[in-house]
Amino acid sequence: MKRIAVIGSSGGNLYNLGGKDPDKLMGEIAAQCDSAGVRICGVQFIAASESMDTAKDVTAAVLYEWSPEESRLMKRAKGSLKEVNQAAAEMDMQMADLIRSEQIDGLIVMSADPEEANRLTIEAAAERRIPVVGTGGTSMAMISSKGANVIATSGTTGTTNRTRAVSFITSLCKHWGMKYVPVLGSPGSSKLPSSGKPWRRINLKGIMQSSLPGFIAMAIVLALSQIPALKGLSEVFDIMLKALPVVLAVIAAKQISDMDEVSIVAGVIAGALSINGGIIGGILGGIGAGLLVQLLFVQCVRWRFPMTTVNIVAGGFAGLISGLIMYYLIAPFALQAGEFIKYLINLAISFNPIVAGVIGGLLIWPAILGGVYHAAILPIVLLEMEKTGNSFLGAIDMVGLVMVSAGITLANLIAPRDKGEAAVAAPGFLINMGFGTFVEAAYPFMFSNKWVFAGAIFSAGVGGGLVGVFNVRGTAYVPSFMGPLLSNNVMGFTLSMAVALLLAFLVTLVANKATRNRKQAEQSVSVQQSA
Repeated sequence: MKRIAVIGSSGGNLYNLGGKDPDKLMGEIAAQCDSAGVRICGVQFIAASESMDTAKDVTAAVLYEWSPEESRLMKRAKGSLKEVNQAAAEMDMQMADLIRSEQIDGLIVMSADPEEANRLTIEAAAERRIPVVGTGGTSMAMISSKGANVIATSGTTGTTNRTRAVSFITSLCKHWGMKYVPVLGSPGSSKLPSSGKPWRRINLKGIMQSSLPGFIAMAIVLALSQIPALKGLSEVFDIMLKALPVVLAVIAAKQISDMDEVSIVAGVIAGALSINGGIIGGILGGIGAGLLVQLLFVQCVRWRFPMTTVNIVAGGFAGLISGLIMYYLIAPFALQAGEFIKYLINLAISFNPIVAGVIGGLLIWPAILGGVYHAAILPIVLLEMEKTGNSFLGAIDMVGLVMVSAGITLANLIAPRDKGEAAVAAPGFLINMGFGTFVEAAYPFMFSNKWVFAGAIFSAGVGGGLVGVFNVRGTAYVPSFMGPLLSNNVMGFTLSMAVALLLAFLVTLVANKATRNRKQAEQSVSVQQSA
């Protein structure tokens, strides 16, 4: 039986996608491990009361460890985030000792801290070359740079506890040559849901992020419908446009009630009746359905209704009540709210698209580094895409983030400062170009060289300006070669992407060369002094 350890934290973006519920997060991993015949031998997990993007030293936090006897998380320390991080240092030493004594065969990492709380564990994993899988763009990029045997990595946008757990165990089992069949049922699904304060699980950012695949699918259909032989797909696009509120309603209902099929049914019903309210209407309808599912389910069980009736009442009535309220009372106002936001964006762009593009490009890196991107920019991108299938800010995302990251990693692949950095840069470049995401791959190079950092912002600003010049509407999160095809200006988007990539590439090459020359000069002086 293979043995694994899990390290990490509730994270920044991960916090909104399952990280704030450590028991459920680990429950999904434990379920998949049981199915694969893999044993969890250790856990070091730091759970903060808010996203790590905004957390401070005084933020309340809990340090969890794993109880092999009970197969669940146990609280080891509780206090401020600073105190918990100090307590985590002791666990870090113990985890590193387990790895070095060959009691751990693989490592799962989620938004870890390879510089402090998890430094020794990562060093031990790199020494023994055990397979490492995980999420968290910044941390995984740093872990790769430390020589760890990372076999699978990704960001967290668009993931869930279950998809992450399945991905982790699939990658590890493939590496070990083990047979594995994912578990599709929810851990503990037979238990009643918690009846207290379900509104605390309302998270607009998480709802919008999880719906991203639906918007990308719509953009692909829109692009295909521009081909003369596929003009008929324009009708499919219209259908998908109407379906977006349903998608958002289902996601909202499922995230809030966590009642699997029951909440999905409620979300579909509420979403179908919220179509006239656009994507904001779909979100509100789904939230209402999710809250009612929780309330009606618990109440019907208390009344000892048959389970079939409980499901009908919780799923059917919750969706119907929320949907009818949306249809008759709220949908028109929700639609106007969305239209007003898009009007403000278009007003700024029409005033001076070049200035808007340059400002957007210059601010896109500070936004993602400051934790603002997923909270503000991505929802606006989705609102823009609701009607047209592409977005001005979506084009800046692809040009200013993805292409700039690709340029930086390509330069470090071709002419790195140190030979070991090429191996770190290669996966990031391939993911940037092949999937239009994982811009965090550029972080290690940006943070270690101020000229590369400045070059990234400059390149993004120039690329954003070109997006404004050509008035491009596009999207990220798709392969780079598909980006222009999904835009309203193929040549303009292609040129904007190419210029941003080339500028970042050249700046990084020059910065790397200067660093190498300086090191060689220092070594030469040192040799002369020794002589």
